[in-house]
Amino acid sequence: MKVSDILRVKGNTLFTVTPDEPLSRAIDAMAEKDIGSLVVMDKGELVGMLTFREVIQCIVRSGHAVGNTTVKGAMDDHPLTCTLETELDEVRRMMLDRHARYMPVIDKRVLMGVISFYDVAKAVVDSQNFENKMLKAYIRDWPSSEEDEQPNAKL
Repeated sequence: MKVSDILRVKGNTLFTVTPDEPLSRAIDAMAEKDIGSLVVMDKGELVGMLTFREVIQCIVRSGHAVGNTTVKGAMDDHPLTCTLETELDEVRRMMLDRHARYMPVIDKRVLMGVISFYDVAKAVVDSQNFENKMLKAYIRDWPSSEEDEQPNAKL
């Protein structure tokens, strides 16, 4: 399974912010839309990710106040990214290695969407459920042995 399969099911709705926007406005947007991340874009280019992790770390660093901080002051400016063709196993490994909960999907320098660790976990569970259902159907329809097919077979 590839990242493109996840985005096909999930959709590619994006919520973005610019690096110069006030962090307080970005926090309001995240709360209002009930989302855990915003993609930081500048002049059509991905320049960072803002997640609640970065927001909380910024608030702690600044003495528990947002003040005049901009998104640039809080964002991860080297976010982990993948492509539409990245295999799901590779995405899981990358996200686990970096403790990343969100990953932008880039195709030829164009932002295609964002996948979350939840999206990846859901795709794995759905795939396993489908495989289990197919295996159970196969076992249920298992052909009988030759002896079972012959009504007068001696035991």
